[in-house]
Amino acid sequence: MADMKADELGVSVARDPSMMTHAVPTKDWMDIEAVFKPGNYCYPAKTSIVEYLGKELPPGVMGPARDWDVESDDWKLPDNWKEIIIDGLRQRLDKFRSLKIFMDCCVRCGACADKCHFFLGTGDPKNMPVMRAELMRSVYRHEFTKAGKILGRIAGARPMTFKVLKDWFMYYYQCTECRRCSVFCPYGIDTAEITMMGRELLHLVAVNINWVLEPVSNSNRTGNHMGLQPHTLKENVEYLCDDIEEITGIKITPSWNRKGAEILFITPSADLFAEPGIYTCMGYLLLFEYLGLDYTWSTYASEGGNFGSFSTNELMKKLNGKMYAEAKRLGVKWILGGECGHMWRVVHQYMGTMTGPADFLEVPKSPITGTVFDNAASTKMTHISEFTADLIRHGKLKLDPSRNDHRTVTFHDSCNPARGMGLIEEPRYVLKHVVNKIHEMPENTTREKTFCCGSGTGLNTGEIMELRMRAGLPRANAVQYVHDKYGVNTLSCVCAIDRATLTALMGYWVPGVEVTGVSELVGNALIMDGEKEVRETGLRFEALAGSEGDANV
Repeated sequence: MADMKADELGVSVARDPSMMTHAVPTKDWMDIEAVFKPGNYCYPAKTSIVEYLGKELPPGVMGPARDWDVESDDWKLPDNWKEIIIDGLRQRLDKFRSLKIFMDCCVRCGACADKCHFFLGTGDPKNMPVMRAELMRSVYRHEFTKAGKILGRIAGARPMTFKVLKDWFMYYYQCTECRRCSVFCPYGIDTAEITMMGRELLHLVAVNINWVLEPVSNSNRTGNHMGLQPHTLKENVEYLCDDIEEITGIKITPSWNRKGAEILFITPSADLFAEPGIYTCMGYLLLFEYLGLDYTWSTYASEGGNFGSFSTNELMKKLNGKMYAEAKRLGVKWILGGECGHMWRVVHQYMGTMTGPADFLEVPKSPITGTVFDNAASTKMTHISEFTADLIRHGKLKLDPSRNDHRTVTFHDSCNPARGMGLIEEPRYVLKHVVNKIHEMPENTTREKTFCCGSGTGLNTGEIMELRMRAGLPRANAVQYVHDKYGVNTLSCVCAIDRATLTALMGYWVPGVEVTGVSELVGNALIMDGEKEVRETGLRFEALAGSEGDANV
């Protein structure tokens, strides 16, 4: 499935019936069973990973580890698996008021139906957000409402069965929790919350995927998704500093695990080891060197990304807590965060009720401009784009945007920073000062209405490549529009997962468009004291369109 050429897949998406059933539905949705085939599902979590997390979490959060085959009709579930899930649903209905509301208030108006990139890309009715929620809502009605118990299917109720479990595994891992559907829902139903609960219930019987749980396991054990050891992290950044010196002539020596630093800087670990994130990291390093910022990295809290948000609330809380425990240990004043997606949704939307305000830290205050970031009064954590935009607004950076004239840029609003924390204008403000040629994609595909990359929430794995390309097609179409109309050759964003997934997406649908972080473009444009007289290359060693242009001070 992953080998289909772009022109063939484009025709398939537009004309063919559902990717899952390969047929136009002729039965009621309850009668259509999920069919698993290579390419339309993610691989189950490794037994060793489930065993490890089972020991790290409270009893019952992670079900019994075992080897099981998704395409088999025997998933080796515990004998009382139905009772485990129903009891788990009962507990969550009691704990999360929002879940109870979402189960009760949907009127099936369909306003969300064509807003989901998975539905647009697969043609599968069960990928409509209203139907994805109905997968759980039908069981809720059967177990917890009088109408469902009395009228059954007439009331939209169905019992928990193995067929239902297969539906849950299929479709709760065909949702990137991007929350675009919630923007258009007249009742504000957040289908992402339902997906999160669905995955959490699946974890109770250890029906889960490896591409989520292995990064979670690594983060819990070593502090980052890849399981990189402290010396490896440090060496990777040193290699980037060597490249920076070759490109700019500026020698940078970062600080690690330094107690008493003013600021703890935390970024997604992909920025430290993988393209194109490493170029974003080089931008951070140049900016901090330019400012003489009193900051430190940590080899123990070396991951801002929180895959716990794709699995269970317990893991989300645990991984978020590691960052703050390290801030307390090092005695910093506040935390500066890099270009990450789900780190920021967890911090801004969940941390306050999960762990409460970080009162041992100070409200972030820029040591350069004196600006107090009151929006971070509880979290004590500021986004690099907010920080950089404030520097530019106060005229603290010497920038030559002509150094980026080889790039015609459009900006992708990453779902979690945009819809999850309202970070919409700050990255654009930065881009307008470091890039001369920038064009917006159509307005119904950006800002709060932005389309997802199609591979978030742990779905950026190779075994579902066709599914990923289908889900990302709406975003790719918008990029294709500005590519054709304005010659856009660069897609910029502020999310590490996006930088990884959009690179594959652009390579497939819109060849010739590169993906960058915003901070990479800042690093290109920044005029450093003591740098080479003529900057010939950017941070990717690519030839710059201009050398020393007029500086914007």
